[in-house]
Amino acid sequence: MAGLKKARLAEACSRLRPSADLADPAQSVKVALRHLAARYRALSSEIDAAYNQLKALIEQTRPELLTTQGVGVETAAQLLATCGDNPDRLRSEGSFAALCGVSPVPASSGRTRRHRLNHGGDRQANRALYVVVLSRMSCDPSTRAYVERRTTDGLSRREIIRCLKRYVARQLYKIITRPQAPVTESSALA
Repeated sequence: MAGLKKARLAEACSRLRPSADLADPAQSVKVALRHLAARYRALSSEIDAAYNQLKALIEQTRPELLTTQGVGVETAAQLLATCGDNPDRLRSEGSFAALCGVSPVPASSGRTRRHRLNHGGDRQANRALYVVVLSRMSCDPSTRAYVERRTTDGLSRREIIRCLKRYVARQLYKIITRPQAPVTESSALA
């Protein structure tokens, strides 16, 4: 069974047929593997159901988030949870950046002028922005070009990620705080 993917391994374990002699260690292991496979399948179906419910909720509140490059269901859910039920309380994109822990803080010393990210804010929202940035750095051609340009300017990868996180926070703030069109009966029936 070595080398199988998780789902196939669980399927193979569920097909094991132990004998009635549980005193035999091999048969006891088969019983345990069957139970683990059943638990794996049950948890996988629960995860899938929760994922679909979360996706439906996001599509209902801010569907534009899911069309933004690098933003998936978990990332969008975390950012919406960070903003809360009332995104209007975020007065500016700077306050959203501070809430996510990506607002720049001066960290200059002598002739070196640089910034670091604010260590405050919601760490999970910060992680969500980090995931979006990593996704864009690997897939988005314009982000790759930006990374190359800033690398030639002498910025470290860490500083480039800081700049990109701030840019992504600015972009997502506009989406999250954009007024929603009211749901009418005719649009709900469509």
